[in-house]
Amino acid sequence: MFYKDERLALFIDGSNLYAAAKSLGFDIDYKLLRQEFMRRGKLLRAFYYTALLENDEYSPIRPLVDWLHYNGFTMVTKPAKEYTDSQGRRKVKGNMDIELAVDAMELAPRVDHIVLFSGDGDFRPLVESLQRQGVRVSVVSTIRSQPPMISDDLRRQADNFIELEDLKEVIGRPPREQSQERSRDAAYAAD
Repeated sequence: MFYKDERLALFIDGSNLYAAAKSLGFDIDYKLLRQEFMRRGKLLRAFYYTALLENDEYSPIRPLVDWLHYNGFTMVTKPAKEYTDSQGRRKVKGNMDIELAVDAMELAPRVDHIVLFSGDGDFRPLVESLQRQGVRVSVVSTIRSQPPMISDDLRRQADNFIELEDLKEVIGRPPREQSQERSRDAAYAAD
């Protein structure tokens, strides 16, 4: 439930939203996402949180980060930590939960409604605190993946749960591999 005159802020846990959309078989069109929530209320800020590998010459997420930065999103990034686990596998860690929580708490007095794009159960106390401050909180994630991408506790705490798959027609685009295959198939068909 959204009201046209309410002040909105979006808080996007980048890796969590990416994983949820991927599990549902689509990519997010962030321009459409921003437009959709501008229609639902007075969008004050759209934050996007992600960790970046600083030592890689090319990061696959860098073009997205740059595009979002130039197209109305407030980017919050930090260097990801790289380590080797006990089985000798290369792992990357870049948790942005604290940064997201601090920003949400700081912005809470200036907004009526926060939309959190994450299913991470660690955000349940944040949602509860925002609600105590009079802020309505909607959570966008999915229960339609196997396993569900949203914590049951977070879903119960939120004022409103928005199933990501229900937004697919509004904010989705086909995954990149499919788009490239279609372009290639169309080129072959034209020959």
